[in-house]
Amino acid sequence: MGWFNYYGLAIMAIVMTPNIIYAAKCKNGVANNYNNKAVAIFEQIGRYGSFVFMIFNVPYLYLNFWFAHALTVYLSVNGVLCLAYLIFWIILWNSNGKLKALSLSIIPSCIFLFSSIILANIPLFIFAVIFAVNHVLISYKNAA
Repeated sequence: MGWFNYYGLAIMAIVMTPNIIYAAKCKNGVANNYNNKAVAIFEQIGRYGSFVFMIFNVPYLYLNFWFAHALTVYLSVNGVLCLAYLIFWIILWNSNGKLKALSLSIIPSCIFLFSSIILANIPLFIFAVIFAVNHVLISYKNAA
């Protein structure tokens, strides 16, 4: 894989599709009960950094797949995680609560973290950790 990760782009498209549909149908969005500016800023930094480094590989900062059949593992695990994410979106579309908040925040975090590890992508790993910690915290606090 070169500087552009087509698989990462496809994964991002799958993950973002239900979010875009939800934003279009629910103009008011979700109530934000947890107002911590620092956490919100770090979540956004982690989110957009993860988006970028899922799609673009910076030479010398990622090692590519580092074991035999890693591409198969990468696609299989991310496929299962994307499928689980879509299933949770479908099942929990009209509900609120901790299950929805946590499942829809933990699964994408796992996608970013897993992808960073299997690709040995250092920037993706850093941004994925920042995103995961802050996104799960915000989701949990808002569902309380």
